[in-house]
Order: sequence, then C-alpha cells, then structure tokens
Amino acid sequence: MNVKRITPVLLVKEIEPLVPFWVDRLGFAKTVEVPDGSKLGFVIFQKGSVEVMYQSYSSVEKDAPPSMSAEARKGPTYLYMEVDNLEAVVAAMKDARLVMPVRTAFYGMKEFAVQDPGGHFVTFAEPVAAEQH
Repeated sequence: MNVKRITPVLLVKEIEPLVPFWVDRLGFAKTVEVPDGSKLGFVIFQKGSVEVMYQSYSSVEKDAPPSMSAEARKGPTYLYMEVDNLEAVVAAMKDARLVMPVRTAFYGMKEFAVQDPGGHFVTFAEPVAAEQH
C-alpha cells in the first residue's frame, strides 16, 4: 500500500473568515466550495500539490455519523507548514494573531505561529542554513 496524499480537514464554526487568510495572505486558490444553506459548508484551499480542507461544524454534524460528529467542536488543530521563504510569510502574517514569535528551535528550524480565524494554530517553519566556518 502506498499513501498518495494526506490532507487535513479542519472543523470550524464558519469558513468565510478563512478565505482571506489562505487566499490573500498565502496565495492558495479556493478550488472547491460546497454550500450549507446560505453559508459555506466545506472548502478546499490548494497551492501546487499542497491542500487543506475546512468544514463547518453544522455541515459535519449533518454529514458525518454521530460517532464522528460528536467530537467536531473539540479542536483546535495544530498545522506545521515548512516553507521556503519564512520572511515572506512573516510579512504576509504581519497583522494576524501571533501566538509564537519567530524563534530558532533546537531541531534546526526557524519558525513562528499564528492562530487562523477559525481558531486553529498554524506554525510556519524554514530550515536554518548551515553556518559557514
């Protein structure tokens, strides 16, 4: 068995506030949207081969069996995203809710974290270049 892809599905109260976060700040495209009444019930944001999905609590509670949907509102989730230009992401997130300032971690990653409009935590990280001696 080969795993071809793994995609997080983050559950939120409402999806609409997340569109500017992923599209305007990070340059993702909204490739799929499924309405739930007058609101969005589900979306996929994609950039290259990377994607993240969001589903509203009300949508998952209608869609999933009770054994799954009963846990829907327990979040938040933590995403860890490796990027190739941390400074560009810092600039894009300049007025986002910063929850961890830029730091260099012991495992060799320069990183920082924000909280998305849905309440989930997103850490952006870039490998620290090997020092020249």
